[in-house]
Amino acid sequence: MDFATSERVEELRGRLLAFMDECVYPAEEVHDRQMAESGDPQYHPPIVEELKAEARSRGLWNLFLPDERWGAGLTNLEYAPLAEITGRSPELGPEALNCSAPDTGNMELIAEYGTPAQQEQWLRPLLDGEIRSCFGMTEPDVASSDARNITASIERDGDHFVINGRKWWSSGAASPRCKLAIFMGVTDPDGEPYRRQSMVLVPMDAPGVSVVRDLPVYGYTHRGGHAEVDFTDVRVPVENLLGEEGSGFALAQARLGPGRIHHCMRAIGMAERAFDLMCERALDRSAWGKTLADQGVIQDWIAESRIRIEQARLLVMKAAWLMDTVGQKGARIEISAIKVAAPRAALWVIDRAVQTFGGAGVTDGTPIAHLWAMARMLQIADGPDEVHKMAVARRELRRIRPGWRSV
Repeated sequence: MDFATSERVEELRGRLLAFMDECVYPAEEVHDRQMAESGDPQYHPPIVEELKAEARSRGLWNLFLPDERWGAGLTNLEYAPLAEITGRSPELGPEALNCSAPDTGNMELIAEYGTPAQQEQWLRPLLDGEIRSCFGMTEPDVASSDARNITASIERDGDHFVINGRKWWSSGAASPRCKLAIFMGVTDPDGEPYRRQSMVLVPMDAPGVSVVRDLPVYGYTHRGGHAEVDFTDVRVPVENLLGEEGSGFALAQARLGPGRIHHCMRAIGMAERAFDLMCERALDRSAWGKTLADQGVIQDWIAESRIRIEQARLLVMKAAWLMDTVGQKGARIEISAIKVAAPRAALWVIDRAVQTFGGAGVTDGTPIAHLWAMARMLQIADGPDEVHKMAVARRELRRIRPGWRSV
């Protein structure tokens, strides 16, 4: 395994670090002020468009797409250190580069499986950052960590599909800029368990689509939200089918693999931001006659944090390298491993930062409380830790006893 960064990545990394220092971090306060003044949790503040224009002018745009027809043509391993940097400001950094979820995963799906007409209608405006999208898979009434449980229906009626179901945690759907939902539902109830589902492209303004509510995360309401969306007798042309009928489960796995590793890359950036804040606080704050940095317990937290960050980063890089060399399927278990390890490491580091800041760490005076909430959510989003650990355990058991299968 070779994790050395190329000359191109180093050049992009330097540009991105400068962009974060010169534009993104100063924009965080502006963003919060514009949001507060609007009084609308789904307001699209002008500062975001300013950041997007500046990023694009600096050549920092669509870095996540390895296909040079659509994106920067970077490998997963090359993208990893860049995604990590954007994670230092998770509310602004990814979106400024047009590299934020769920659009990244949706763009990857349409780029890989969409028809030319679908790509022209939906992929192009997504690539240009003109619209947003959402992904409708998770449902409130079933354990969606097992996608075979999905109950939403997609029924053929002549030249149309009729869609019924309720989705939630459809990130981005609450924004008026969200124009497209990729909807996963059952097309063949009697089919083989992994061939029952399909995906269709659903315009958010189609009759029968309604956003029921936005779901806050530990009290934080994110722009675009994590919405609950109702689909009642929604009709779309059969041409809106994404991929083949019955390929929904396979497409979901194809989408979630890169999405998970991107989350993990950004989680490391979140941990690094909290780590730097913790160290600065420890050096500036005094208690019991000496700085916090001189306290043994704080030094232990700092050392342990650095160790955990480096361990998680190396595991993420290994998974990215495997995706590049043996494909997503070959890297599946390593992706499960990092999906547990990276948010866990980030949450531990951020929690120590909270403790170092004391009362200030649980308020909105610093980014730390928000980082904690986002890191904690990642232990559930895109599959809970327990499901990913189950996948890792099953591989190890089969390594010891080939042919073993769980009951």
